[in-house]
Amino acid sequence: MKPLVAIVVPCFNEEKRLPIDSFKSFSSNYPHITFCFVNDGSRDNTSKILKDSGLRVMDLKQNVGKAEAVRTGVISMANEGFQWIGFWDADLATPLEEIPHFLEKAQNSKFKLITGARILRMGTLIQRKAHRHYLGRIFATLVSLSLKLPVYDTQCGAKLFSNKLAGELFSLPFRSKWFFDVELLFRLKDKTLVYEYPLHQWVDISGSKLKLWDFIKVPYELYKINRFYKGKSP
Repeated sequence: MKPLVAIVVPCFNEEKRLPIDSFKSFSSNYPHITFCFVNDGSRDNTSKILKDSGLRVMDLKQNVGKAEAVRTGVISMANEGFQWIGFWDADLATPLEEIPHFLEKAQNSKFKLITGARILRMGTLIQRKAHRHYLGRIFATLVSLSLKLPVYDTQCGAKLFSNKLAGELFSLPFRSKWFFDVELLFRLKDKTLVYEYPLHQWVDISGSKLKLWDFIKVPYELYKINRFYKGKSP
């Protein structure tokens, strides 16, 4: 019997970037995988698109930010008993076809957290804007130094957790609005449970909510996260 899987998809003003038909098609082919769209107080037509899709929707009346939107969805799915719970970016920069690969790795290993890694190698299609790639490498290096772990890519918006681990990691609100992926690693007691899965495909989709200014704030955000999880809240 295939495990029951829930994938949380946070949405904020995604009217022009949400390929809803791709989600519907995938859902019909993989009935054991449930999508839970969390509409994060969108002010455009996102809410109507989601409601008309026939897929599962959590409608937040006010915008709470990606971190809290994801947390709300994950906790809800964990409480419903889904065996594996993940989150996926709405623009499908990471194709849905990667989900079965994540699940296969999770079921056939000791790993309880599978996270996508955008590693360009032969035979794959990884397309990132140059400035985002280099900023990402700097960010990953800073995170690696903070965690003392060889982390390659913390910010890929495709992750899968076991039910138990999801309940533990998402139980409390995050300190950071955008870099909650890093906090997940700080919260994880046993770092050997993580596997960075090299994606077969990832394509940078225009219209990202994460702007250059957010990257400028990286040193302070990491400082804040690092101090808090070492028991010294700033």
